[in-house]
Amino acid sequence: MILFSPRPNLYATLHAYSELRRNTVASKAAAIVYRSGVFRFYDGSSRRLPAASAERFRSRRTSRYYSSVPGLATPLSCAARSPIPMNIKEVAKLAKVSTATVSRTINGSDKVSARTAARVQKAIKELNFYPNTHARTLVSGRSRMLGLIISDITNPFFPELVKHFEDQAVQKGLEVIIANTDYKPKRMTECIRRMLERKVDGAAIMTSEADPAMLAELTRRNIPTVFMDTGKNTAHSANISIDYAQGIQEALQHLFSLNHRRIAFIAGPLNLQSAQRRLDAYIAGMKARGVDVGSDLIEKGDHRIEGGISAMRNLLRLAERPTAVITSNDLTAIGALGTIHDAGLEVPRDISLIGFDDISFAHLTQPPLTTIRLSRSQLAITALAALERLIRREDTKETDYTIPTHLVMRGSTRTL
Repeated sequence: MILFSPRPNLYATLHAYSELRRNTVASKAAAIVYRSGVFRFYDGSSRRLPAASAERFRSRRTSRYYSSVPGLATPLSCAARSPIPMNIKEVAKLAKVSTATVSRTINGSDKVSARTAARVQKAIKELNFYPNTHARTLVSGRSRMLGLIISDITNPFFPELVKHFEDQAVQKGLEVIIANTDYKPKRMTECIRRMLERKVDGAAIMTSEADPAMLAELTRRNIPTVFMDTGKNTAHSANISIDYAQGIQEALQHLFSLNHRRIAFIAGPLNLQSAQRRLDAYIAGMKARGVDVGSDLIEKGDHRIEGGISAMRNLLRLAERPTAVITSNDLTAIGALGTIHDAGLEVPRDISLIGFDDISFAHLTQPPLTTIRLSRSQLAITALAALERLIRREDTKETDYTIPTHLVMRGSTRTL
């Protein structure tokens, strides 16, 4: 309801309107004008306030509607205005197109010309219209939602991956549902169930702790799925292979060039294929260089700082400690770095150290961490592109998705 008053004592007008409402005089008019005790409505009707009520309001000087601005003559919002419903018809009316054209534009159809689509988008923006996603799903059969399953949201590697994946999705008008497995296969099952319940158009499983039964369920339902290391290229799935061996071999070559031979490795959880492959690459690389790896030089970590601390303590207890250590990820390396420092030793003076992933603050450690880079942006872009191809039902069986890894040299290694 909009009230206009030509009088300085606007509070009297508002009190009068309140009394009028209490006298069961309801109006759907867009506005009223108060003059000489009479309310005149824009629909042509009018109503005089009872004399007793008018006198009471003239004598009352306080009000929850009170305005202290003398001579206020501009519109004042009150409680009862009925807003114009924002729906697809209003958008079509403003854009001067059919509701079908608005629907096609919202759903990204290529049947709408760029000029018409721009006009519709302008109308949507002007009206602050927000399409009903549930209705869009029912009409188009697509939720325009993608699932992204990761291992550990506290590991800086994964937030960076999430950011790059979501940035790409948002540009394409897609939403992302994120789930975190915490490296637990049982929790992985719950994550996949969430994706099925939300009717995602596709899912990117960027973790290795996969439940074969639940993955088979995704396949059975023909949900486009992209895997990291654990899947196959089929009509409804694609696999992104990480070339861990390339980065590990570069790290070993670097250490051998610095005269290191007693090189230890701190692995990740070996129930993860990604961790097992990093360990296998280390063993194969050492053997290729004529060095047999003893079990004492391999420690099991958990891809967390705590695991790196514990594993490094064990390595420092050896009668002949290693001269260099490669870790399965950067968090493990950071834990190992702290343990070496606490033991009164220095990196790289006493022990050279190499991480894996190149997370955002790897260069901020002291010394800056030499590490193996796995590009999160490249992984995210590749995963989303593969998902889009599967959703469009393009043939991906012969497509090879491989992400390389490379050594990034900083300050945590030195010559013996």
